[in-house]
Amino acid sequence: MDLYEEKNNQYFSHVRTDLIQLIPSKPGLKLLEVGAGGGDTLVHIKKSGIAAEVVGMELFEIPNSNQTNPIIDRFHVASIEDEASSKQPENYYDVILCGDVLEHLHDPWTVVNRMAKWLKRDGVLITSIPNIRISSALKAIYFKGDFRYTDAGTFDRTHLRFFCKKNMIELLTTPELTVEGAYPNFQFTTYDGMTRLKNKLTFGLFEEFMALQFFLVARKK
Repeated sequence: MDLYEEKNNQYFSHVRTDLIQLIPSKPGLKLLEVGAGGGDTLVHIKKSGIAAEVVGMELFEIPNSNQTNPIIDRFHVASIEDEASSKQPENYYDVILCGDVLEHLHDPWTVVNRMAKWLKRDGVLITSIPNIRISSALKAIYFKGDFRYTDAGTFDRTHLRFFCKKNMIELLTTPELTVEGAYPNFQFTTYDGMTRLKNKLTFGLFEEFMALQFFLVARKK
């Protein structure tokens, strides 16, 4: 917990416009965001009419944030790894957003199975997970012999798990979930035009070395 409290407030307050692009259009959509931070993404989703009901879950209270904004239908301060405190209704949500959360957990495999139960049939779990195979990480490890933890990014000191694209897909492939897509983050950002061009010119062969993260969509069978 102390490591999280040392982070800049901006770490918890930005709107995940990148992940929002993956939310399906559906009337009356019910959405849960796990790792909702200060609630800014939920407020944006509700005001934009993307979802009719928005619910948030975050590990701790963030003072002077949107966690208490009345536009959010419910906000839970709880650990997603604590089954009792994080309990949600089963077969209830159309979408669960889980951006940059799973890599911070002791047991992300159990958590994925737990969240799958909260989804309606045909509901989707949308996640973003850092990619340890990005070229900058490989350069640091293999050429510099340096696995130094940092305040943010691939080597964030609060990361407990590390994944390549293959392992992310394995994590989200369960008896209840099927992965429909795993997309490099640069497909959904406005500032990564050069990376998109490089990826196109190399026919996607080096995609996994260029992606800072992968965004995955897993659908409940």
